[in-house]
Amino acid sequence: MTSFGTNRIALAAAIGLACATASPAQADIADYEFQLVRPEIKLNETSEIAVRLVDRRSGQPVPNAVIFTQRVDMAPDGMATMKAPIEAIASDEPGIYRFKAKLSMEGGWRLSLAAKVQGETGTLESKLVFKAVP
Repeated sequence: MTSFGTNRIALAAAIGLACATASPAQADIADYEFQLVRPEIKLNETSEIAVRLVDRRSGQPVPNAVIFTQRVDMAPDGMATMKAPIEAIASDEPGIYRFKAKLSMEGGWRLSLAAKVQGETGTLESKLVFKAVP
């Protein structure tokens, strides 16, 4: 092989290495998490539960996720079959997702969520425990 050919191969390898190391790191669905805004929720006919979706790497809120499953039950108190109606409601804060639930009694409740984060593959699943208080 000529020195010209060797130089071209070395240059191509250097460019490939530079491109591989210069590209931004790809996020993983595990880099995101839901957090309760408040660990205690006021018990009434329309209890409001708010959660924050954050990027763990930066701590920044993540707007525009698509939450396609939500469930609230009393699994923390050993009553997983006791669930309450829940529905998503509008939020004016980026990265904050709100729900209205008809919690039937005081005690430990679990909010289960499944969501798609814009631009990421996979499903983010989360189980958050809170306490319903009078």
